[in-house]
Amino acid sequence: MKTKKQPNVLLTGQLFDGYDDEYQCPILDEDRVVDELDEKMSDGGVIVDYHGCDLFPERWFDIVFVLRTDNTQLYTRLEARGYTGKKLQDNVQCEIFQTIYEEAMEAYSKEIVHQLPSNTPEDMEHNLEQIVHWTEQWMKDHN
Repeated sequence: MKTKKQPNVLLTGQLFDGYDDEYQCPILDEDRVVDELDEKMSDGGVIVDYHGCDLFPERWFDIVFVLRTDNTQLYTRLEARGYTGKKLQDNVQCEIFQTIYEEAMEAYSKEIVHQLPSNTPEDMEHNLEQIVHWTEQWMKDHN
Protein backbone atom coordinates (compact mmCIF):
# COMPACT_ATOMS: atom_id res chain seq x y z
CA MET A 1 0.00 0.00 0.00
CA LYS A 2 1.15 3.54 -0.62
CA THR A 3 2.13 5.16 2.65
CA LYS A 4 2.74 8.75 1.63
CA LYS A 5 -0.24 11.06 1.30
CA GLN A 6 -1.33 11.29 -2.33
CA PRO A 7 -2.72 14.58 -3.67
CA ASN A 8 -6.44 14.74 -4.27
CA VAL A 9 -6.57 13.67 -7.93
CA LEU A 10 -9.97 15.25 -8.42
CA LEU A 11 -8.71 18.70 -7.52
CA THR A 12 -5.19 18.55 -8.98
CA GLY A 13 -6.41 17.08 -12.27
CA GLN A 14 -9.53 19.25 -12.45
CA LEU A 15 -11.59 16.16 -13.16
CA PHE A 16 -14.97 17.75 -12.91
CA ASP A 17 -17.38 19.04 -15.48
CA GLY A 18 -19.31 21.87 -13.91
CA TYR A 19 -20.97 22.50 -10.58
CA ASP A 20 -24.29 21.26 -9.19
CA ASP A 21 -25.93 24.19 -7.41
CA GLU A 22 -28.66 22.02 -5.91
CA TYR A 23 -26.20 19.63 -4.22
CA GLN A 24 -23.51 22.29 -3.83
CA CYS A 25 -20.72 20.13 -5.21
CA PRO A 26 -18.65 19.64 -8.37
CA ILE A 27 -19.96 17.29 -11.06
CA LEU A 28 -17.40 14.59 -11.80
CA ASP A 29 -16.41 13.78 -15.33
CA GLU A 30 -16.47 10.03 -14.67
CA ASP A 31 -14.64 9.07 -17.86
CA ARG A 32 -11.78 11.45 -17.07
CA VAL A 33 -11.63 10.17 -13.47
CA VAL A 34 -11.31 6.56 -14.65
CA ASP A 35 -8.74 7.51 -17.30
CA GLU A 36 -6.69 9.46 -14.73
CA LEU A 37 -6.70 6.65 -12.17
CA ASP A 38 -6.33 3.66 -14.50
CA GLU A 39 -2.53 3.64 -14.65
CA LYS A 40 -2.22 4.33 -10.91
CA MET A 41 -4.51 1.39 -10.16
CA SER A 42 -2.78 -1.13 -12.44
CA ASP A 43 -0.02 -2.04 -9.96
CA GLY A 44 -2.43 -2.57 -7.08
CA GLY A 45 -1.82 -1.55 -3.51
CA VAL A 46 -4.05 1.53 -3.74
CA ILE A 47 -6.94 2.38 -1.45
CA VAL A 48 -9.83 4.30 -3.01
CA ASP A 49 -12.22 6.20 -0.72
CA TYR A 50 -15.38 7.18 -2.55
CA HIS A 51 -19.12 7.33 -1.97
CA GLY A 52 -20.11 5.24 -4.94
CA CYS A 53 -18.71 2.45 -7.02
CA ASP A 54 -20.50 1.92 -10.28
CA LEU A 55 -18.01 4.00 -12.26
CA PHE A 56 -14.91 2.01 -11.22
CA PRO A 57 -13.89 -1.17 -13.10
CA GLU A 58 -14.05 -4.40 -11.10
CA ARG A 59 -10.47 -5.27 -12.10
CA TRP A 60 -9.19 -2.46 -9.86
CA PHE A 61 -10.28 -4.01 -6.58
CA ASP A 62 -9.44 -7.02 -4.45
CA ILE A 63 -11.90 -6.05 -1.73
CA VAL A 64 -14.67 -3.49 -1.26
CA PHE A 65 -15.87 -2.20 2.12
CA VAL A 66 -19.25 -0.49 2.36
CA LEU A 67 -19.65 1.47 5.58
CA ARG A 68 -23.19 1.45 6.95
CA THR A 69 -24.69 3.84 9.48
CA ASP A 70 -27.94 4.04 11.38
CA ASN A 71 -30.13 6.65 9.67
CA THR A 72 -30.59 8.80 12.78
CA GLN A 73 -26.85 9.01 13.29
CA LEU A 74 -26.26 9.63 9.60
CA TYR A 75 -28.77 12.48 9.60
CA THR A 76 -27.04 14.08 12.60
CA ARG A 77 -23.57 13.68 11.05
CA LEU A 78 -24.60 15.15 7.71
CA GLU A 79 -26.47 18.02 9.35
CA ALA A 80 -23.33 18.81 11.38
CA ARG A 81 -21.39 18.97 8.06
CA GLY A 82 -23.81 21.57 6.80
CA TYR A 83 -25.88 19.33 4.52
CA THR A 84 -29.42 20.61 4.05
CA GLY A 85 -32.50 20.07 1.91
CA LYS A 86 -32.34 17.65 -1.00
CA LYS A 87 -28.67 16.76 -0.42
CA LEU A 88 -29.38 15.72 3.17
CA GLN A 89 -32.57 13.84 2.31
CA ASP A 90 -31.05 12.01 -0.67
CA ASN A 91 -28.07 10.85 1.38
CA VAL A 92 -30.33 9.49 4.13
CA GLN A 93 -32.56 7.78 1.54
CA CYS A 94 -29.51 6.16 -0.04
CA GLU A 95 -28.70 4.62 3.32
CA ILE A 96 -32.29 3.52 3.96
CA PHE A 97 -32.47 1.76 0.59
CA GLN A 98 -28.89 0.40 0.81
CA THR A 99 -28.12 2.06 -2.53
CA ILE A 100 -24.32 1.96 -2.26
CA TYR A 101 -24.31 -1.61 -0.99
CA GLU A 102 -26.62 -2.71 -3.82
CA GLU A 103 -24.43 -0.90 -6.38
CA ALA A 104 -21.36 -2.64 -5.01
CA MET A 105 -23.05 -6.04 -5.16
CA GLU A 106 -24.01 -5.42 -8.80
CA ALA A 107 -20.67 -3.91 -9.85
CA TYR A 108 -18.28 -6.39 -8.20
CA SER A 109 -18.06 -10.05 -7.30
CA LYS A 110 -20.20 -10.67 -4.20
CA GLU A 111 -17.24 -12.41 -2.53
CA ILE A 112 -15.22 -9.18 -2.32
CA VAL A 113 -18.00 -6.88 -1.01
CA HIS A 114 -18.23 -6.48 2.77
CA GLN A 115 -20.56 -4.30 4.86
CA LEU A 116 -19.11 -2.75 8.01
CA PRO A 117 -21.22 -0.99 10.66
CA SER A 118 -20.03 2.54 11.32
CA ASN A 119 -22.26 3.79 14.14
CA THR A 120 -20.01 4.15 17.16
CA PRO A 121 -16.37 5.02 17.80
CA GLU A 122 -15.92 1.34 18.71
CA ASP A 123 -17.34 0.29 15.33
CA MET A 124 -14.98 2.64 13.57
CA GLU A 125 -11.99 1.34 15.56
CA HIS A 126 -12.97 -2.25 14.76
CA ASN A 127 -13.36 -1.37 11.06
CA LEU A 128 -9.95 0.24 11.04
CA GLU A 129 -8.43 -2.86 12.64
CA GLN A 130 -10.11 -5.12 10.05
CA ILE A 131 -8.96 -2.99 7.13
CA VAL A 132 -5.40 -2.70 8.47
CA HIS A 133 -5.28 -6.48 9.01
CA TRP A 134 -6.56 -7.11 5.50
CA THR A 135 -4.10 -4.57 4.05
CA GLU A 136 -1.15 -6.13 5.86
CA GLN A 137 -2.13 -9.57 4.58
CA TRP A 138 -2.49 -8.22 1.05
CA MET A 139 1.00 -6.73 1.26
CA LYS A 140 2.48 -10.04 2.46
CA ASP A 141 0.74 -11.91 -0.33
CA HIS A 142 1.86 -9.48 -3.04
CA ASN A 143 5.47 -8.75 -2.08
